[in-house]
Amino acid sequence: MNDMSLATPAAAPRFDASAQPLSTDVSAVRRSLVGLSREELADALGEIGVPERQRRMRVNQLWHWLYLRGATSFDAMTNMGKELRAALGDTFAIARPEIVSEQISVDGTRKWLMRFPAQGADRPGPTAGRPVDVETVYIPEEGRGTLCVSSQVGCTLNCTFCHTGTQKLVRNLTPGEIVSQILVARERIGDFPDLATPQGAIVPTEGRLVSNIVMMGMGEPLYNFENVRDALLIASDGEGLSLSKRRITLSTSGVVPGIFRTGEEIGCMLAISLHAVRDDLRDEIVPINRKWPIAELLDACRAYPGLSNARRITFEYVMLEGINDSLAEAKELVRLLKGIPAKINLIPFNPWPGSPYQCSDWDQIERFAEVVNRAGYASPIRTPRGRDIFAACGQLKSASERLKKRERETAPALAAEG
Repeated sequence: MNDMSLATPAAAPRFDASAQPLSTDVSAVRRSLVGLSREELADALGEIGVPERQRRMRVNQLWHWLYLRGATSFDAMTNMGKELRAALGDTFAIARPEIVSEQISVDGTRKWLMRFPAQGADRPGPTAGRPVDVETVYIPEEGRGTLCVSSQVGCTLNCTFCHTGTQKLVRNLTPGEIVSQILVARERIGDFPDLATPQGAIVPTEGRLVSNIVMMGMGEPLYNFENVRDALLIASDGEGLSLSKRRITLSTSGVVPGIFRTGEEIGCMLAISLHAVRDDLRDEIVPINRKWPIAELLDACRAYPGLSNARRITFEYVMLEGINDSLAEAKELVRLLKGIPAKINLIPFNPWPGSPYQCSDWDQIERFAEVVNRAGYASPIRTPRGRDIFAACGQLKSASERLKKRERETAPALAAEG
């Protein structure tokens, strides 16, 4: 930890509010500092008149308060002068999304529906003026706690077994919106011990905290690469959220051009949503395969930077009864992955209303796993979590979108009754 993030040295130059005019128009859109890189934070400080010679120290202080301490107000940043804190508050914000709903499963899984404000003038786009909702899931396990983070509002991939894919893409999430999901989750489970526990916070009885991040929520992370990259670099920064890159996993359905960049520019663990061993079947259930077929995808995996037995790629394989669960397909899976340091996660299908699939019989899943295990690959069968709150794998879909759909479906009947 940098000592300058804890206290201002006695000889440090003071912030001079008269150096240049400060923004005091409270009607202006206040840009959030959450999700900005250190360089962008320094530029933001320059905008409010912080002298260049002070900026590195002030950036370190802001970084410490935002990510190590989880501050939600500039007033909490007590090692900064009141004048600087006021200037920051007049011009910038520390954004936290609104928690629209918070559900707790019988197995301890937590799901939040978070609402982000409309994009402001500083981030124009087709959804400017409209707030957006995403779902984030926390899964407590023995000795670890995993946070499933969303990268987009909706999804374009249309994987036929995935409920999230039935929601149209609205927009990409910004780095700040991705990081904010981590901050909210840590706050809600009491993972910022230096700050007072927020009223009504959920503190797990066994003290589990956010130790792992998986980019497996709503959206395809590699279709929002730059924003996801910038957010994950903040998450892994050693002076803030400080998550090991080996505890951060990015899951892609097969956006081949982004795979090498993920290893080079992020350096996190990689997961591939494979789900089929034949192109004809994968074309049907994971349509992105029509653009980047299995052979091309696996070539990209073999070239993943840093790939080794210590940094294996995880291949995710949802078990669909009578579709992809034969022992012949298990053997073909082993053949396809030959030479790739890998782990294979077998995922029992989580049914959702209107789905055309059924989950494979448990005995068949175990037989499939045995074939893979005998070939030397770890093949854990993922235990479904959060099914009762619709938070299991492949089930994320904004509750507000489901509500809007129900309202549209019932409106004609109500009008007829009226």
